[in-house]
Amino acid sequence: MSNHWTPRAAAARAVAEVLFHHRSLTTALPKATESLDPGDHALTQEITYGVLRHSFQLEAIAKKLLKRPFKKKNGDLHGLVLGGLYQLQWMRVPPHAALSETVNATAVLKKEWARGVINAVLRRFQREQEALLEATNQQPSLRFNHPQWIIQKLQQGWPEHWERTLHANNQRPPMSLRVNLQQQSRDHYLEALCSSGIEIAPPTEPPVNIPTLITLKKGVAVTLLPNFENGAVSVQDGAPQLAAPLLDPQANERILDACAAPGGKSGHLLEYQPAIGELVALERDRVRLSLLQENMKRLGVRVTPLQGDAATTEWWDGTPFDRILLDAPCSASGVIRRNPDIKQLRRSEDIPSLVQQQSAILENCWGLLRQGGRLLYATCSIFPEENEQQIHTFLQQHPEAVVEPIQLDCGHATGAGHQLLPGECGMDGFYYACLRKPGAP
Repeated sequence: MSNHWTPRAAAARAVAEVLFHHRSLTTALPKATESLDPGDHALTQEITYGVLRHSFQLEAIAKKLLKRPFKKKNGDLHGLVLGGLYQLQWMRVPPHAALSETVNATAVLKKEWARGVINAVLRRFQREQEALLEATNQQPSLRFNHPQWIIQKLQQGWPEHWERTLHANNQRPPMSLRVNLQQQSRDHYLEALCSSGIEIAPPTEPPVNIPTLITLKKGVAVTLLPNFENGAVSVQDGAPQLAAPLLDPQANERILDACAAPGGKSGHLLEYQPAIGELVALERDRVRLSLLQENMKRLGVRVTPLQGDAATTEWWDGTPFDRILLDAPCSASGVIRRNPDIKQLRRSEDIPSLVQQQSAILENCWGLLRQGGRLLYATCSIFPEENEQQIHTFLQQHPEAVVEPIQLDCGHATGAGHQLLPGECGMDGFYYACLRKPGAP
């Protein structure tokens, strides 16, 4: 048996890194795939993401089928079992291929002693699949593949939408693009995609009017996107593409992107209004700030990159900003479909500290805004305490703040802001609130 690295072995290792070592997928998956042939990356990603989307149910089934659970040092074998179960239950891989290739991956992991165990577990699942699935469907956390605390928060916050939201979180997200309208029209880029054989997804219901948005029928490598390397297009969901028109920067203004990395919204602001006087891109993490600068270079736009904490003024030169985009650190509960590891890594006790951090940043940024200026508060969360409750508290403390109404084609008006839930109009979960500081500049 060859020890050539395989997609199933790589997926097992990535899954183990998340489940046993609490590492994010953005860290675990690149490390697990570094020895893979490029053509094997798609299958590895499908298995890894699929396992983590359905991990609660899959782990419950594995627990029933394994006589003894694997220890932490053999977490990759546990990941291999979950990957095999996922293939048999959810993928169109022929069952014999899913089973044999998963068993053979034990050799790649240098743990051939587990061949018999893996084989027995997967074959038993084939025999008892219906009964095992029926048993897991009795528990909400297993049926919906979410931790109970998230289910409860959605039931409380969105009593009419919680079940649909959980279902949306477990779907594969579409690949969405943001067309750089400074380089070409959306129709022109659609023609370029068509010429490249890349298909466009059908319109959502209800349709959403975002002039820069194109959603693909199937994801492709960015290297296949026409003129990607020259900034003609960026990969970005439709929900964050709303930020630039909502902030509506004008020529010669001084703009702050308060938590800017990796730079998707900074780039869009400069595509939306190339005549911005100065765009300060603030980021606390040095590595993420470097990534932002790389992205700005690809787009061919210029920002003023600053490393600093948006909750302090240590980095500020004292000159007020005309407009501020505050995409606040949050639970990321609105983008679980793109980051299923959130369900494993996030804890309920994280939320109060995030709310406190958001409040501190919002308070500080309000002080940096000139009179007459506009602040757009945004999160990729769907938890009310990070969103409308956060803004409600702020407005109680700052009665001078003027709420500017937000009208969008889909989603939900929530007091001072607007909430998109995952899957609505095909987009991620996002919250926006727009505030103006009264007075003349």
